[in-house]
Amino acid sequence: MAAKSPETSRYTETERKFDVVDSTVSPSFEGLSAVARVERSPSQSLAAVYFDTPGRDLARHRITLRRRTGGTDAAWHLKLPAGAETRTEIHVPLGDDEPADDPTVPESLRDVVAAIVRDRPLAPVARINTTRIVENLLGPGGAGIAEFCDDHVTASAVGGDELTWREWELELQPGGDAAVFDRLTNRLLDAGAEPAGHGSKLARVLASAPDAGDDAPKTSKAAAGDPARRAVAQHIAELIEWDRAVRADEWDSVHQMRVTTRKIRSLLQSSEGSFDIADHEWVLDELRELAAVLGIARDAEVLAERYERALDALPETNVRGPVRERLVDGAKKRYQTGWKRSLTAMRSQRYFRLLDALEELVASDPPQSAAGEEPQQLNIGSAYKRVRKAAKAARAAAEDAETGTDESNEALHRIRKRAKALRYTAAATGASKVADRAKVIQSLLGDHQDSVVSRTHLSRQAEVAHAAGEDTFTYGLLYQLEDDLARRCEEQIEDALAALDKAVAKS
Repeated sequence: MAAKSPETSRYTETERKFDVVDSTVSPSFEGLSAVARVERSPSQSLAAVYFDTPGRDLARHRITLRRRTGGTDAAWHLKLPAGAETRTEIHVPLGDDEPADDPTVPESLRDVVAAIVRDRPLAPVARINTTRIVENLLGPGGAGIAEFCDDHVTASAVGGDELTWREWELELQPGGDAAVFDRLTNRLLDAGAEPAGHGSKLARVLASAPDAGDDAPKTSKAAAGDPARRAVAQHIAELIEWDRAVRADEWDSVHQMRVTTRKIRSLLQSSEGSFDIADHEWVLDELRELAAVLGIARDAEVLAERYERALDALPETNVRGPVRERLVDGAKKRYQTGWKRSLTAMRSQRYFRLLDALEELVASDPPQSAAGEEPQQLNIGSAYKRVRKAAKAARAAAEDAETGTDESNEALHRIRKRAKALRYTAAATGASKVADRAKVIQSLLGDHQDSVVSRTHLSRQAEVAHAAGEDTFTYGLLYQLEDDLARRCEEQIEDALAALDKAVAKS
């Protein structure tokens, strides 16, 4: 995991909001066996300034960024959606010499949402003042169950009218029981509350604000009926989600971001009738470069996990010398180097312009076809032909006695790349059987390619170990295991290709 500042804290927040009128009487929690005691805190005065881009990019992604003073949690708060009623909340302390009238968003918080805000300015969009009364609901053992807040709110968007309202919040405490949460909710509803019409105070304020401007992305009408556009738009959203996970160094996030990048590139290449890609060839190049940068960390991550599993499965007597340090620890160090390099790329203007261009492609009108010509639409036919062509070339390479092992491995790798493109196309067009069969081929040859890379690495590390006077027995044993795996994959590929043929014929 990425190292975090000791001052930065993260919380998981699960809460429900309710609309009430001024005359509504606060609920009673007596009679609930789960609630042993209610502790009422003194009234708090909370003042918050909310920040966003001119186009309200954070709000569109259901993210809130605020600077709060007053109460027990005065700090910068960044709230990220983590489910229907759950959010991840990140706190950064206020600076000692931070100007209250013109504060700057902490760079650590800006970086979390960099794929959304990019290099656009973050400025105040709303001010919300809350007078809050808190009741802590405790269980029989004294542990917190939930927190009930009775809020009187005065708020306004920048340039908008002042609003006032009253609302209740019910927040489940860590480890709280969902069934108890539902029973507490019923008490609020019985007292006259109604589920809130907005997901947050900020959403309620911005709904009444002046127009956000022309910076918000527009969606082309053509996208509604175009599977390629829908798929690319979905993958762009996924890319932004994985971007945030990579910045937090979450497990498997580099892999998933790389896969998503490749999906987008593949669909753009195979959807000329949907996108005017002729004028955006640089986008394809940038996607390829981004995948390559992410691949440095991903390849190291694969090797670290692969060798750790393999060494753990061997008898201790067969693990000789500092092989674990060379193979596992060495790969983990290379992962960290690759991850940092990925972050550098993801903080660049070049990356931000790529994200801008992808959104513009989805929002733009489709290219005009020549008179009398049907526009080329996304279909599995051409992608399938490329798989068959690659398979034919691989068979020829295997039969050619003069073809070396490297050439045969590369021929199999080309099948994998073509099968992957077919899988993405089939998934976008709803051909799930074809997508599943293509995925089998992709997985088989993915294992094969990982074995090729691993054997090359093992040979190099064995040479280094031998030069250092170390026992190289374990390297040879691991090499043989990798070679056996590659052969098993090769033995299964013809059956997998035949199954794909049948799926395509029925699609």
